[in-house]
Amino acid sequence: MLSMLLAVAAFSLMDACLKTLAPYYAPMQVTALRGLSSLPLVTLWVLADGGAGQLLQIRWMLHLLRGVLSIVMLSSFAYALRSLPLAETYSLFFIAPLLITALAALVLREQVGWRGWAAIALGFCGTLVVLRPTGAGVLTLAGFAVLVSATGYAVSAIVVRVLGRSDSTQSMVLWMLAMTGAFALVLAWHDWLPIQPGHWPVLAVLAVSGAVGQYAITDAFKRASASRIAPLEYTALVWGILLDRIFWNTLPDATTLIGAAVIIASGLYLLRHERVHAEAEHP
Repeated sequence: MLSMLLAVAAFSLMDACLKTLAPYYAPMQVTALRGLSSLPLVTLWVLADGGAGQLLQIRWMLHLLRGVLSIVMLSSFAYALRSLPLAETYSLFFIAPLLITALAALVLREQVGWRGWAAIALGFCGTLVVLRPTGAGVLTLAGFAVLVSATGYAVSAIVVRVLGRSDSTQSMVLWMLAMTGAFALVLAWHDWLPIQPGHWPVLAVLAVSGAVGQYAITDAFKRASASRIAPLEYTALVWGILLDRIFWNTLPDATTLIGAAVIIASGLYLLRHERVHAEAEHP
């Protein structure tokens, strides 16, 4: 759980960097910059903790799947950040922990129960409140992009749970960043723009926060039940509101906060439900 909280804080700072870069570069270039900027730091960590040998004895197809999912997730997220504040983006992205719980039950056979499924359904209702499908809210291409990103994130989290049974945390982090950076670089090469001088400090913060966040979240999903730690993602809303206020002088409206509250309440119930279930199994 501590790893997950650290990951959320680091990724919130990383997302603020992505939002800063998004208006100036294409989504695929922003995706490539996210992967490539953190790769040197992660490589040094891998070499110092276990060496390069752990990078080869892996399940390549699942790592390739994570690389593809990462490109879809990050490029969609970068596109959304061009027009949506962090807090609204997070409010929609909060559907991801509910998707993770549902996928954990369907794919990994983790126990959820009817109360858990009811909480998931309530969370989806909260998502509709944030989207405001009447047309007055964020039911736009940007809003849809966030939902695509959240789905990619949820599927990737399940893949991490499967990979964690055999592959090291180091290999999962490094290959995800390497594949994200390489694949996105190829796709973005034709429209690649030179990095503006003022954006190099942003890239430095992106590199550090991305590396810390990627390690922490991979470690969290490897060590604990996906449905147990996923709701801690909701602490990102606090970071999103704070960063929006500091850097862009914006705050979410009441409807967004109400929808986010419904989703968060659903997730917190799932967290409590998983804890009670675990204690019942291991008194």
